[in-house]
Amino acid sequence: MSAISTADPQRDCQEIVRHLATVVFPWDTTRSLELALFRTFASVRIGGLLHATGEFERRAGKRYDDTDLIINEIIENGFDSPRGARAIARMNSLHARFRIANEDFLYVLSTFVFEPIRWNERFGWRRMSESEKLAWFSFWRQLGERMRIRDIPETMPEFESYGRAYETANFRFTQANQRVALATRELFAGWFPALLRPLVRRSIHALLDPPLLAAFGLPAAPRWLIWTAEHALRLRAGALRCLPKRRRPKLRTQIPRGDYPHGYRIESLGPPPAD
Repeated sequence: MSAISTADPQRDCQEIVRHLATVVFPWDTTRSLELALFRTFASVRIGGLLHATGEFERRAGKRYDDTDLIINEIIENGFDSPRGARAIARMNSLHARFRIANEDFLYVLSTFVFEPIRWNERFGWRRMSESEKLAWFSFWRQLGERMRIRDIPETMPEFESYGRAYETANFRFTQANQRVALATRELFAGWFPALLRPLVRRSIHALLDPPLLAAFGLPAAPRWLIWTAEHALRLRAGALRCLPKRRRPKLRTQIPRGDYPHGYRIESLGPPPAD
């Protein structure tokens, strides 16, 4: 029996999450966290704030890299490590520049808990165990405490209910939401050859639920494309079940980045201070 399978979900959540995100489900974790961030853009206040900074429209690639690096410094090293602590300090410093409601912080945190779990239930090559889900929740809850987020629900059902209620109250169409979503969609499409980009854009729509599409003013993907996208992801999961399992961690902090050809300092991630 492995050490992970006998670990305590709350006490050992940093080790469990690191293993899930870098060894067991590295690709799925990245895609699900991208979807989690995309989901936050549908909030009127969050989408409005992100649009007001202009960063997503002007430097979408760098904003993606900076967010990805900060999050993965914490996941890969743990929030109690020196690098994890520095990443949290940098994140808190960046957030402190803006007036962000505690309920918005709570919602963003909830997406980081539940979008990976939902993705896993739909497209994972295996399902997370209940202990792994609890560890995932405990990790993000403890991180939220270090971000000084107040009133974080103590149980997963309470937190999931909070997220659903928040979406009902705060998801609606604005041009700001749409512009941030379109800039991010174009970033993702730009990772593919030009010939494939129209299909990639429509495939992104296929993975978004109706409330998100409505909040962004985006058309629904045709049913055949929704079916194709979902079945392609399930076929991938089936293939992975038959292949040798990954043994070494895939670390996103080690991926070469065009914006940081010579590496990066945690304290330099994020946009510069406003003039």
